Amino acid sequence: MSGTFIVIDGTDGSGKGTQTTRLFDRLKSEGRDVLLVDFPRYGKPSAYFVERYLRGEYGELKNIDAYRASTFYALDRFDASFEIRAALDRGAIVISNRYVSANKGHQMGKIKDPEERKKFLDWLNGFEYGILGIPKPDLTILLHVPADIGFDLIAKKDERAYLNGKVRDIHEGDREHLRAAEDAYLSLAALDTVENWKLLQCVQDGRLLSIEEVQERVWDTVSHLFTPSSTP
Repeated sequence: MSGTFIVIDGTDGSGKGTQTTRLFDRLKSEGRDVLLVDFPRYGKPSAYFVERYLRGEYGELKNIDAYRASTFYALDRFDASFEIRAALDRGAIVISNRYVSANKGHQMGKIKDPEERKKFLDWLNGFEYGILGIPKPDLTILLHVPADIGFDLIAKKDERAYLNGKVRDIHEGDREHLRAAEDAYLSLAALDTVENWKLLQCVQDGRLLSIEEVQERVWDTVSHLFTPSSTP
């Protein structure tokens, strides 16, 4: 593969979808070959189990362990991996909103024991990158907004079709889960040796940074990965 694969992930409410789109638009405006991917891919057959899980149709969050929940998301990524790999093989830039990193954050958050967290992380990396053979990102950006701030920001989102008109999914409606996921995400820089993590803070001195400020931090983080654009 000769392309570049960048994942933007983050704690809930951190604006990862917005930043993914803005980075995609900036690269496209420079005339680059760019593929935008958004996980989970709601509405696709491969996201069927993810959608049911997030609607709570398999039971309460605490009753679906990290391993079972992870398989729902992993199969969606496997289905998308052929398009991603084809883009990378032709030298394109792939920008993904969430990826395996999201499983690591949210599902590791269900596990309290540090040794069990490490065991799960090793299993997940082996399952997705080994058994399923999906492409590994060159860079995974983690946008960090404290969980309690993120919980309040989620309330400002529009209703979503995959939730049948609700605003919050099974993760977003559980403040304690978001706190646990935040803790898991922040531990990944030390625990995870498979992905190249870069932490970007979206709150500074108690102030939530603007979309434009975060956008520039993202650009400063990724721009070294690309050859200079020939577009004026």
